[in-house]
Amino acid sequence: MSEPKMLTIDGNQAAASVAHLTNEVIAIYPITPASPMGEWADEWSSRQQPNLWGTVPDIIEMQSEAGAAGAIHGSLQAGALTTTFTASQGLLLMMPNMFKIAGELSPAVFHVAARSVAAQALSIFGDHSDVMAVRSCGFAMLCSNSPQEVMDMALLGQAASLASRIPLVHFFDGFRTSHEVAKIASIDASIMQQMIQQEWISAHRQRALTPDHPVLRGSSQNPDVFFQARESVHSYYLAMPGIVQNLMDRFAQLTGRQYKLFDFCGAKDAQKLIIIMGSAAETVQETVEYLSSQGEKVALLKVRLFRPFSHEALIQSIPTTVTSIAVLDRTKEPGADGEPLYKDIVTAIAQEYSGEKARKGNMPVIIGGRYGLSSKEFTPGMVKAVFDELASSSARNGFTIGIDDDVCHTSLNWDESFRTDAHLKTFQAVFYGLGSDGTVSANKNSIKIIGDCTDKYVQGYFVYDSKKSGAVTISHLRFGDEPVHSTYLIGNGDANFIACHQPVFLERYPMLDKAAENAVFLLNTSDPADRVWKSFPPKMQQQIIEKNIRCYAIDAYKVAALAGMDKRINTVMQTCFFSISGVLPKDQAIQSIKQAVEKTYGKKGQRLIDLNYKAIDEALNHLYEVKTGDMADADLTESMQADKRNDFISRVTLEIIAGRGDQIPVSLFPVDGSYPVGTAAYEKRNLALEVPVLDDALCSQCGKCPLVCPHGVIRSKVFDESNLKTAPATFKSMPTKGKDFSDKLHITYQVSVEDCTGCGLCVDI
Repeated sequence: MSEPKMLTIDGNQAAASVAHLTNEVIAIYPITPASPMGEWADEWSSRQQPNLWGTVPDIIEMQSEAGAAGAIHGSLQAGALTTTFTASQGLLLMMPNMFKIAGELSPAVFHVAARSVAAQALSIFGDHSDVMAVRSCGFAMLCSNSPQEVMDMALLGQAASLASRIPLVHFFDGFRTSHEVAKIASIDASIMQQMIQQEWISAHRQRALTPDHPVLRGSSQNPDVFFQARESVHSYYLAMPGIVQNLMDRFAQLTGRQYKLFDFCGAKDAQKLIIIMGSAAETVQETVEYLSSQGEKVALLKVRLFRPFSHEALIQSIPTTVTSIAVLDRTKEPGADGEPLYKDIVTAIAQEYSGEKARKGNMPVIIGGRYGLSSKEFTPGMVKAVFDELASSSARNGFTIGIDDDVCHTSLNWDESFRTDAHLKTFQAVFYGLGSDGTVSANKNSIKIIGDCTDKYVQGYFVYDSKKSGAVTISHLRFGDEPVHSTYLIGNGDANFIACHQPVFLERYPMLDKAAENAVFLLNTSDPADRVWKSFPPKMQQQIIEKNIRCYAIDAYKVAALAGMDKRINTVMQTCFFSISGVLPKDQAIQSIKQAVEKTYGKKGQRLIDLNYKAIDEALNHLYEVKTGDMADADLTESMQADKRNDFISRVTLEIIAGRGDQIPVSLFPVDGSYPVGTAAYEKRNLALEVPVLDDALCSQCGKCPLVCPHGVIRSKVFDESNLKTAPATFKSMPTKGKDFSDKLHITYQVSVEDCTGCGLCVDI
């Protein structure tokens, strides 16, 4: 077994790389967070990169997910190896064709970045509500927990579907896994070819609809035969778990990575067990390993193959010592007496303890709970709370964890300060940036540089606001000598390095709450060096003093302008990170950044590469350490005061704007998703570096600037000139030019500075 090539990529790329190599037709329609899979496949085919059999996959972008599913159905009937990528409502739009594809036993794999289905509101973030909604379609369902598993399960799913004839949904958590960058072992093409037997492909080809041997398929059936015909596929589903396990064993022989339908980890004589699937299993594993080292008899069971559900494999995986089980679902089925995974586990274990061959002894107590909807955090402290609940003599069924349910009182309390020892084994860094300022791209490059240039294991996760461009992004980077299982955000008191790429965030986010003792803080600011300390809010100053935080600053926009980079500060801030963090030797880090620049921007010409090189060199010349005081003496006062006139605004809207939405209890939310209007007026983001100013000598009064403004921050007003008597001297206006207006009327174009994003569209128009 040769050493595999190590790659630093995200889950989407891991899935797409296998899908592109093992298929001939890929029908796509973009949907967050699955879109990058289609984009990767499209790029590779445009470069004429072949699949395992030497042909370039055809990429077909349809006008909806329903269209993509129809294209897949037709392609499969023609005998082509076909796949797609989707999520959320996109997956639901494919259901009519999915029933047909499964009913006709056509092998295919749908790769799903699992995401919330819109209910009381739309959410682009991850949970299992979409994949659980399609579990009756007849597709097998295989779950991955990490980018490494995404690559492995993508191949296993492709092989299993061809071997069993059952189509398969391969799913992994949207954003948490799909966008997590990690260092993983690649799978060589020769291994893929050994996993996929040619006879399976030949059999698929022979079943294709063709005039050479015509058959009728897709007929209509009456009550006399439909039931029997539907049951005819049952034996295929009974056989599939065994097929999947055999393929997992074969995969282990080829790669050394062993998977099982249900993977157990923890104390062999465990008494308390959590059963879960998806990225949260990594968090549970980290917690179980820590608690087991403390002598606790706890364990984890990871569900790999959710459909077809193997009762036998489940029972064989659970030690007889287990007395209590918590089954955690990342979805909610309103009105059900339990969530999908919980009900399957209860049914399987109840069957084992009943009937003629019933297992002797007492059946374990089984409780179910919900967690992590729409990418809600799931931390080791929450895992510990679930285990603590299992130890209770009155353990609650149907509990929730991670929220404050003050209506139905389902929520468990948890200790936010609980930590495993994982944070002691990794360097942890947090970066606050602005959507579209390049911070996320730079950090993706940084984590890849560390992964490729060192023996460290790495993890990069990026928190996006659904407002995307112009909203805050928070990058969480971890790296250490052991694989990183921490599929949760860097917690308060754990970050060794914090960077703030936008000075307006200083008064908005308590970012130094995350700082560890002796951490480093980097700030992009236009304030002169002798004013930087005074620009910190009082609480931040106190934290810097108490935690002994070293502070560095740079005027990144000035450096970017000097280098001809306009407002793109990502390369500047990336250089500063490597310069002061000590993660890599300085010279090696700078050389690696320049290589990353060449790789990223090489196609756009040497000029752009040279500009980035200049920005890197200038960054080192302008970075300086901030002289901190020994007492808090800030000029700033704490902002974001609650509006006492409106209870909803003060208790909900302003709390969300302030970044404290996680702490809002259930009782404060409208039950049907109906919110009061006009609350956007309370979110003053102050993002623009430059704002437009009315030039009455140039203005033709065409009215296009307020029309084109995407955020509606420019308003025009015609008024009587007599109103100017009380106007301040700085107020700008001019006589109206239109022939339909009186010569005593004036017009003004005013800009709401706090709402302007500085996009420049008004100036362009």
